Amino acid sequence: MQIRLSALAAALLLSTAAHAQSAGDFVTNFGWFHLSPQDSSKPLTVNALGTSVTETGTGATVDDSDTFGLTATYFFTDHIAATAVFGIPPKFRLTGTGSLASLGEIGSAYEWSPTLLLKYYFNDAQSRFRPYVGAGGSYVWYSGVKLSSAVSSGSFLYSQTYGTALEGTTTAKLGSSFAPVINAGFSYNIDKHWSVDVSLSYMWLSTRATLTTQSKYGTVTSSTKIKLDPIVSFVSVGYRF
Repeated sequence: MQIRLSALAAALLLSTAAHAQSAGDFVTNFGWFHLSPQDSSKPLTVNALGTSVTETGTGATVDDSDTFGLTATYFFTDHIAATAVFGIPPKFRLTGTGSLASLGEIGSAYEWSPTLLLKYYFNDAQSRFRPYVGAGGSYVWYSGVKLSSAVSSGSFLYSQTYGTALEGTTTAKLGSSFAPVINAGFSYNIDKHWSVDVSLSYMWLSTRATLTTQSKYGTVTSSTKIKLDPIVSFVSVGYRF
């Protein structure tokens, strides 16, 4: 009887250990990101004819976005791991607010934000359920910036003083930046290879949007600072090598 009980205990231990995430393990996850900006913006500042004017009451808001994501995690110890985060760049759409609300959608852009996180996993390496917390940073830049016709024509620069004189072909640029990130979630190990993961991240992210208009009176530069600060949720399936 003792032999049978010992054999059963050993089998249960091995079965539990098969679900471990331990030192030296490499795990890849693929799933779905949802980005929800907690956004705000500064009023538009227009530089033209040697003067700078802040257009009070102007602003913009950023819509939520979804995209496919991929992460790669390496466990240095049973509890400490590093995760690299990638994904298909999400497309963000900007809509005018305040006195710019009549323009509707101002434009759109794709955000690139590869991220590196250092995580601490709770519970022991043999646990199926492993909560974690993490922190790190992301370098963010933008591509495919596209303006609506109302903005690309410069019609937003119409004024009672100058009429349409400051209007003209307009292009846009969004500044790149480094963004700190915090993260928390949990992993549930289904078997020795497969797991599911759910996490939330918060990113301190802002960018400077600069519009350059070629008017008949010369170059007009309009700029604003947009704070995005997205909450990012990620639901994924993982495979442990």
